[in-house]
Amino acid sequence: MDNSVLITVIVAFFIASMAGYLIYLQRRLVIYEKHQNKATSPLPLQAYERLLLLTDRIALPNLINRNTATAISSTELQLMYNKIIREEFDFNVTQQMYISPASWKAVKNLKEKNLQIINQIGQQLPAEATGLDLQKAIMQYLMANPTAALHELVSEALSYEAKQLL
Repeated sequence: MDNSVLITVIVAFFIASMAGYLIYLQRRLVIYEKHQNKATSPLPLQAYERLLLLTDRIALPNLINRNTATAISSTELQLMYNKIIREEFDFNVTQQMYISPASWKAVKNLKEKNLQIINQIGQQLPAEATGLDLQKAIMQYLMANPTAALHELVSEALSYEAKQLL
């Protein structure tokens, strides 16, 4: 009987040791995976940075400040603004794979809303209007409708999500 108790204790000890070792290996694997995730996390963070820059660059007040409207018609300026916004957006379209679908939708909506504002205001101006007239009309619209300036809201959402990665 003493041998069977001894063998049972040895087998139990061996099973407990193996279970402990497996738990130890599992914890090391989790730590390793966390470390690997941190090593690949710069890509999403860089995507949020680029999209914040995009949001800033296509914000209507910033677009107006960067592109003066001297000696061009409102139609030419309208086309130029449309081209700039589309090119900026197209340049950053691949960043969508690193951010949440909701954030990407917000960036797309910002682009579409800005294009809509520019085109609607451009259509309301007379044919002989200058680029300066278009810029003034856009700024007046933004001051009269503060909710139309979506760039601040989109920037806040992108910043919040980027901070979640840190």
